[in-house]
Amino acid sequence: MSRQYKRIKRCYEYCRSVTDFKPEVGLILGSGLGGYAKNMKVECEIPYGDIPEFPVSTVQGHDGRFLLGYIGDTPAMVMKGRVHYYEGYSMEEVVLPVRLMKMMGIKALFLTNAAGGINQNFSVGDFMMITDQISSFVPSPLIGANIEELGERFPDMTQIYDKELQEVIARTAKEEKIPLQKGVYVQTSGPNFESPAEIKMYAAVGADAVGMSTACEALAARHAGICVCGISCISNMASGISTEELRHLDVQAVADKRAEEFERLVTKTIIKLHEGENEDEHKNL
Repeated sequence: MSRQYKRIKRCYEYCRSVTDFKPEVGLILGSGLGGYAKNMKVECEIPYGDIPEFPVSTVQGHDGRFLLGYIGDTPAMVMKGRVHYYEGYSMEEVVLPVRLMKMMGIKALFLTNAAGGINQNFSVGDFMMITDQISSFVPSPLIGANIEELGERFPDMTQIYDKELQEVIARTAKEEKIPLQKGVYVQTSGPNFESPAEIKMYAAVGADAVGMSTACEALAARHAGICVCGISCISNMASGISTEELRHLDVQAVADKRAEEFERLVTKTIIKLHEGENEDEHKNL
């Protein structure tokens, strides 16, 4: 048993000492979704600081606790505040929450974030369903000894974001009359916003939106056999595309402004995923 796996096990054993709740869907809340608890029937809250050896979020707008409960009839484990590579944590620590959620029982992971728009057809406030990602600008969370209990040494990443889950998101957005863009997300290390020259480079390699999270979490989830889907809220246009100075408070303000629609889209999608499971529409959920 590897050192990393032992650490995850210790986190798991603490959580199981607090609750026997078994989630099926994991949800990581990005900026603007901090008030998501009102959409849930919360059975248990676990502050990150209570979990042994668990990384604690230090970013404004990221509360730092797990919510376990029901979204509709779907048993879910919600990460209210993520940890980031730029906070000084190793990639191993950044993705530890995803691996813990896997051990707790999740089969699907819904990732959300606030991102900068690179695609000039996007506007501030748009939602973008993530169809693929570029993670080459940050270290892989799979570097180091492989955790054999979770997945194989060289996992395939041909389809990181599940096609069937994307169809559910797209159908839900259409039914709820919520406009939805689609595109490729690129993760950078942060915490600085990108330079205009960097944004030109990311556009040249095919990125539509940029942020400081998510891609590493998706890699760890796929390594562990979890189905993944994701949505970005385009909270600002990236440097060089917009001439305005970028500030975290402005990013958070836009995300907060779109929170109601974002919450509705996420909640309705998760409910549909559970309905699909009950009707055997999706073999993985």
